[in-house]
Amino acid sequence: MNKNILSNRILRLSESATLEMTRKSRELKAQGIDIITLSIGEPDFDTPTAIKNAGKDAINNNITHYPPVPGFIELRQAIADKLKRDNGLDYTASQIVVSNGAKQSLTNIFMVLLNEGDEVIIPSPFWVSYPEMIKMADGKPVFVDAGIETDFKVTPEQVEAAITPRTKAFLFNSPSNPTGSVYTKEELKALADVFEKYPDIVIVSDEIYELILFEGKHESIAQFESIRDRVIIVNGVSKGFAMTGWRIGYIAAPQFLTDAINKLQGQYTSGAGTISQMAAQEAVATNPATSDDLKNMVSTFKERRDLLIDLIKDIPGVKLSIPNGAFYLFPDVSSYYGKSDGQSTINNSGDLCIYLLNEAHVALVPGEAFGSPDCIRISYATSNDLIKEAIKRIKEALDKLK
Repeated sequence: MNKNILSNRILRLSESATLEMTRKSRELKAQGIDIITLSIGEPDFDTPTAIKNAGKDAINNNITHYPPVPGFIELRQAIADKLKRDNGLDYTASQIVVSNGAKQSLTNIFMVLLNEGDEVIIPSPFWVSYPEMIKMADGKPVFVDAGIETDFKVTPEQVEAAITPRTKAFLFNSPSNPTGSVYTKEELKALADVFEKYPDIVIVSDEIYELILFEGKHESIAQFESIRDRVIIVNGVSKGFAMTGWRIGYIAAPQFLTDAINKLQGQYTSGAGTISQMAAQEAVATNPATSDDLKNMVSTFKERRDLLIDLIKDIPGVKLSIPNGAFYLFPDVSSYYGKSDGQSTINNSGDLCIYLLNEAHVALVPGEAFGSPDCIRISYATSNDLIKEAIKRIKEALDKLK
C-alpha cells in the first residue's frame, strides 16, 4: 500500500530526535557494540519504595476500573495541596487535569487553544516536541533565539519583539531541557511585565524539572497576580520521582481551560491509568524538603554535573554554560565544524553526533533538534564511571578531527 494514503498531518511530523538517537544506539547495542547512551532524558534511579507500594496497594484494593476523565479527585486535591505547599499557589482540584504524561498535557493545551495559523512564541533552544505539538494543532511556532552567552535565556525585549496580532501563547520550560538553565524570579517578573500589556496571550510554563534544582528555589511565573489568570502550569512525576514509565502528567490552569481540556481528553484517552494515579498521589504528597530519596537524587546529579564539566574543560574548542537544573549539559561544539578525520567531514551537530556514535560509541543528541545547531545535548543521567569513559572516548575521537 502506498504511503500517500497517510494524512498530511503525520507526513509533516518529525520523529523525536532524542528517541531516534536512542533507537540507533539500541540497534548498535543489538549488534554487540558497547554503546554508552547519553541521549535519553530519563533519571537512572528507581521509583521510591513508598510510591511503588502505593501502586501495589491500588492493585490489591482493586482500584482498576475507569477513573474520572481529569483524574481521581484525591489525586487532583493532592496536586493542589502540592502547589500550595511548594509554590505558594492557590488552585482548586477542579483546576487540575491529570493526563498520560506531561506530553499529553502539553498537546491537550494546544489542541484546545489554537486555530489554524495561531502563533506560539518559543525560546530557542527548546524541547524537541514543542514545535511538533503546535503544528499538530495547526499552530505556527515562532522561535526566539537565546545563545550560550545569556545562559540560553531570552530577554523580555526579544519576546516582545516577537509578538504579533496572531500570537496566542508563549511556551517555555524552567529548569530547561535541553540546557539546564533556570529563570530567576527577577527574570520571570520581567517577562510577566511584558505579558501584562497583552491580555490575550496565554503563558504555558513547563515545570517538569522543578525538583531537579542545584541552587536556590524553584520559581513559577504563575506567582505574579497580574498574569495569573492566563498561566498554565505543566508538571508531572516523571523526572523528580523517577516515574517515567508510570506516565502521569498534569496541568493547573484557569477553570475555563481545564473544562476544555477535560472535554477533549474525554473523547480520545479518558483518564490516566488508575494504578499510576494512586502512585502519583503518594509522590505529590511527598514534601521535597524532607525527602531523602529526592535529596539523594539531586545531590547525585549535581556531583555528575560537576564531574562532566571538569572533564569537558579538557577538550579544546568546547564552550560551556553551567546549568543550575535538570540533568543536561548543552555545550557549543561548532569549533569542530568543517573538520574531518579523512573519511567523515563534520558540517553540523548531526554529523558530529553520528561520528561520535560510530567512532566513540557514545550516543548524544544534535542541537539542531532543539533549535541550536551549534550545540549538542549530553544527558548525565548515568553513572560517574560511564561519564568518565564516555568523555575519554569523545576526546579521543575529536582529536582525530583536523
